Amino acid sequence: MNKIVAIDGPAGSGKGTVTPIIAKRCHLVNIDTGATYRCVALAALRNHLTVEDEEEIIELSSKITIAFDEEGKVYLNGEDVSSEIRGKEVTQIVSPISSIVAVRKNMVDLQRKMAEGKDVIMEGRDITTVVFPNAPYKFYLDASLEERARRRYKQNQEKGIDMSYEEVLENIQKRDYNDMHKEVGSLKRTEDAIYIDTTHMTIEEVVEKMMKIIEGD
Repeated sequence: MNKIVAIDGPAGSGKGTVTPIIAKRCHLVNIDTGATYRCVALAALRNHLTVEDEEEIIELSSKITIAFDEEGKVYLNGEDVSSEIRGKEVTQIVSPISSIVAVRKNMVDLQRKMAEGKDVIMEGRDITTVVFPNAPYKFYLDASLEERARRRYKQNQEKGIDMSYEEVLENIQKRDYNDMHKEVGSLKRTEDAIYIDTTHMTIEEVVEKMMKIIEGD
């Protein structure tokens, strides 16, 4: 059986930071599930669709091709869109698009197909519950709301994004609520997922703890 590492957790818990590190050290293919939804959002923008055009977006999500290379670059229909999918326009509409039930189904099918025959690591909101509920390695990363807001605020400062700590805190609170109350693919902590509170841990400490479990040390 291929090795599958599934990681869930709320925004700012450290998933996106530790996943590529573990992927590199453990020789796993990192499938960025968030990027798949961003590709749908970008494709929708390019086709002049709005979030109200659900049927068209659903059809679009079933036709586009998405791929990743070993360096983590993201390809939409064969074009490198790694930078473009992180842009402001995509960021503004990716959340409502990812909440469309049929779009989530199409992306889950795609994510599973991408993982076929490979040793993979995936992080997101519904990896341990929906995408790979039977994954042999399941983790749930968490941290206090204040610490997660502090991390995101620091990231924003480094990227030149002008938002106050209070604004970041409020945004994360809203995102937590939305993530946990989605009709499909909501954020849940499963009983068999290993819970790691990263509030007072360094990145390296989290990585080492997870790698010991994955590598069976």
